[in-house]
Amino acid sequence: MKTRPAGIGNVNAEWMGSLPSKLSSMPLKHLAVPGSHDSFTFWVDVHAPVGPDQKSYVKYLATMFSVLAKKVMVKWSMTQNLTFMEQLDAGIRYFDLRVSSKPGESGNEIYFIHGLFGHKIVFLDFNHHYAMRPEHHVYLITMLQEVFGNKLCNNCDVERITLDYLWEKKYQVIVFYHHPSAQGVPVMWPGNKIPAPWANTTEPYKLIQFLETTLKERAKQGSFHVTQAILTPTPNTVAKGLVWGLRNYLVERNLPTIMSWVEAQRPGVDGVNIITSDFVDLTDFANIVIKLNNLLLSEQDRKPR
Repeated sequence: MKTRPAGIGNVNAEWMGSLPSKLSSMPLKHLAVPGSHDSFTFWVDVHAPVGPDQKSYVKYLATMFSVLAKKVMVKWSMTQNLTFMEQLDAGIRYFDLRVSSKPGESGNEIYFIHGLFGHKIVFLDFNHHYAMRPEHHVYLITMLQEVFGNKLCNNCDVERITLDYLWEKKYQVIVFYHHPSAQGVPVMWPGNKIPAPWANTTEPYKLIQFLETTLKERAKQGSFHVTQAILTPTPNTVAKGLVWGLRNYLVERNLPTIMSWVEAQRPGVDGVNIITSDFVDLTDFANIVIKLNNLLLSEQDRKPR
C-alpha cells in the first residue's frame, strides 16, 4: 500500500496528499500546480553589487547613483513577499530561480539573484545561470545531490511521473538544470522537459493571447509546461513608475485580469500544468490553481457519497 503524506497545518500545505486517487495516479504533467516567478526575491541586499543579469544601463545607473539607484532597483527586482517556507506552506510547489556567482569573489559560492544578490543557495531549481564557471556548476550539482540524496527523482519519461509513483519511490524533488554541465547526471532533468514560454510584455491582454497560443502547442511536446502568468517591465515602464515599483505600478493593477484568465483554465493534456505568478500572496493564487484540478474529475466522482 502506498503511503500518502498526512495533511497538517495550512489547508494547502499538503494539498497533493489530499487529492483523490484518480488524480494522484494521473501524470503530474496533467495536473495544475501553483508556482512562483523568481521565487527567492523576497529579500535583496541594497548594499550588494548589481547582479550580472542586469542590462548595461542599469549597471551604469547603479555606478553613478549608488545606493539611491539600488533602492529603486529593489522595488523593481522583488517579485515575491513570502519566504521559501511560507510559499511551501501556501501550496506553492514550483520554484523559478536565477543563480549567480559574485564576480571577483574567490571560491565557488552561489547566490540567488534578480537584479541584486540575495541569499546564498540552500536548494533550488535552475533555469538561469550568470557568471558561473565550470567549477561553479560542479560545486552546485554536487551540493544538490548531497543535500537531497535519494529524495531526487531520476530523469525519465515524463508520462511515468505521477504522485503515486513519487510516493512509492520516496522521491520528493525534481531538479531541472538548464545547462550542459548537468548532462549525464541522472538526477538532473534537462530544461527541454519543462518549457516555460515567456510573453515579455507589459500588457495583460497580449500576455493572455500569448499564453493561449503556447498552450495549444504543449500537447506535442510531451513534457511538463510552465504558464508564466507574469508581466515584464520595460525601461520605459520603470521610468514611468520609478518610485512605485513592480508590485504597485504593474502587478496589482493587472492582477484581476490575469487571475480571471487563470480561473477559467482547465488542466489536462491540452490544458495548464504549472502556473507561475509574481507576489503569490496578493490573491488566493495557490488555492485558485489547486482547485482547477477538480475539473479533471467526472461529475460522478465529485458527487458526495
